[in-house]
Amino acid sequence: MWSHVRVGVIESRLSDVAERVATEAAELVRDARVAIQDGTPLRIGTKSTDTDVVTAVDHEAERLVRTRLAELRPGEQVIGEEQGGTHGEGVTWVVDPIDGTVNFVYGYPWFAVSLAAQVDGVSVAGAVVEPVSGRRWRAVRGGGATLDGRPLSVSSPPRLDLTLVGTGFAYAAERRGRQAETAAKLLAHVRDIRRSGSAALDLCAVAAGWVDAYYEHGLSPWDWAAGALIAAEAGAVVTSPGTDPAAGADFTCAAAPSVAAPLRDALIECGAARI
Repeated sequence: MWSHVRVGVIESRLSDVAERVATEAAELVRDARVAIQDGTPLRIGTKSTDTDVVTAVDHEAERLVRTRLAELRPGEQVIGEEQGGTHGEGVTWVVDPIDGTVNFVYGYPWFAVSLAAQVDGVSVAGAVVEPVSGRRWRAVRGGGATLDGRPLSVSSPPRLDLTLVGTGFAYAAERRGRQAETAAKLLAHVRDIRRSGSAALDLCAVAAGWVDAYYEHGLSPWDWAAGALIAAEAGAVVTSPGTDPAAGADFTCAAAPSVAAPLRDALIECGAARI
């Protein structure tokens, strides 16, 4: 087992690698988006449903990440949205080459490259980099979270009815309908709801205090591996999938501590466990 001191040093180095590699992948994604705007055709496929899209750029960005990690961290496992993978002993990297692919396809500038280092399934370092704005979100377990080097801290809304909440929806129409019903009921309990299309960036938004909370059902590890760490290190109360069945078996939530408990209770009341 690593000592606490040694872990701190190792995790800081892992965070450096995460930011470096995610930035390189974000540059590839940005250049591809510019080329598309200039007329280069975008090759698009689908995965689970016709609305669940994947592009050639997703694959290219993930290949770049895997290649660079093999050079910088040889022998470590990688789990990616497009090429899969499994956890190994020691460090495993979890990558979403474009979180918010639909936004990327439409040119809506809220998408990012997400890269986290995990040990035993727990994120210990991570970075989320936005290709369009160039913003770099970063966190180290026990070392805080930053945006472009500036420390992050979550908000502190005094009541649930003054809470701005982010959320997201599934690709499958039937489940999306159930999620919409829950969100519609939740609106009576909170200030308002936002839906941006990128789980990683929604989690980062909680870290920055741009929204007070975020919840979603059905996320995969690459969606939350880096963003949830960033939110937690900024002070959010984070619920990972599988840890709160009463709110749904695949429930993810990050919330300011002042509203985390009442938000959870309201979501259960609004039918979250049945989504």
